[in-house]
Amino acid sequence: MGTNISLKAGTASGTVLSILPNILSEDILKTIILAALGAVVSFTISYLLKWLVKSKNK
Repeated sequence: MGTNISLKAGTASGTVLSILPNILSEDILKTIILAALGAVVSFTISYLLKWLVKSKNK
């Protein structure tokens, strides 16, 4: 038995609309800042590890 696409869309939009009022703007800002910080740290560590491996192989 196949699931109707409108049922999936209705369930997904209902879930999003029920969660939306509970999200504060401060939480969104905090999430954006933490995501940016995580990306910078990840890039920096990856770059340093690549540099260490390259210098070790010489």
